[in-house]
Amino acid sequence: MIYRLSALCLLLGALLLAAGCADEPDGVLPGYVEGRFTYVSAPAGGKLLALEARRGAKVEKGQPLFRLEAEPEASAVQEARWRVDQAAETLANLQKGARPSEIAAVEARLRKASAALQLSRLQYERRRALYSQKAIAKSEYDSHRAAYLADSAAVKDVEAQLATARLGARDDEIRAAEAELRARQEALGKALWLLDQKFQSAPVEALVFDTLYTVGEYAPAGSPVVALLAPGEVRARFFAPEALVGALRLGQRVELACDGCPAGLWATISYISPQAEYTPPVIYSANMRHKLSFMIEATPPPERAQGLHPGQPLDVTLPVGQSHAAK
Repeated sequence: MIYRLSALCLLLGALLLAAGCADEPDGVLPGYVEGRFTYVSAPAGGKLLALEARRGAKVEKGQPLFRLEAEPEASAVQEARWRVDQAAETLANLQKGARPSEIAAVEARLRKASAALQLSRLQYERRRALYSQKAIAKSEYDSHRAAYLADSAAVKDVEAQLATARLGARDDEIRAAEAELRARQEALGKALWLLDQKFQSAPVEALVFDTLYTVGEYAPAGSPVVALLAPGEVRARFFAPEALVGALRLGQRVELACDGCPAGLWATISYISPQAEYTPPVIYSANMRHKLSFMIEATPPPERAQGLHPGQPLDVTLPVGQSHAAK
């Protein structure tokens, strides 16, 4: 329905021009109201569970419009959160080092090695004194000296193990774990965004022009569910003959009139088509092809556009003197 509206408006413009150009007073051109719609859709498809928007009603910015089925997205969010927790726990374990029980075991080995070193040091010092007095053989002295050096090396080895256990993992392992955590956090953010998109609200204050699905239907991804018409997106569209278009400028004011519209309705020219088309548009009659026209759009103030409806016929009065500009 919405997609056929532009063609309907063009046909209406053609009929207006074909029937009214000869009857309009000088400086008055037939036109019609054109609406630029905001189509609200969801990036992922789903069954339409709730439709708060009502055709013909006005909605404020941020007001809920519709809600789609979101069970797959909710499950994806739950899984993404679990993965983030797992990555965070892995990083924490790498940063804090070994578990307390493992550190305690290394500390116990260090105490045992230190005690053995203390004993071997005493024995070595005694043997060194006796050897200096020639009271023992050199082999006995060498044996206790070797035991002392071995116990000293063992203590240093256990001390290094304890320092490593307290420091945690290597820097490259920690950096890899941090990168994994960031990647999973980004995945969670994407999953949350997709879940949030199943609940759509009005992006602007507007009129609900149409709803394209009913509750229970499946809305494909990217397919509009609600069409909104904001007051600032209403245009007056008309076609100016080639002889007049050269005198028109952006920002010029034109007067509008329509059946039932209040007096004093006006708009400013916001677009002049750079491409000519045959008059009337759409209907290419052989005896009219020598006449060219240019499509013109004029934007009324938003507060005055609320009473205008897409497809509504208009009389557009050009600025004073423009109708004679080509004469």
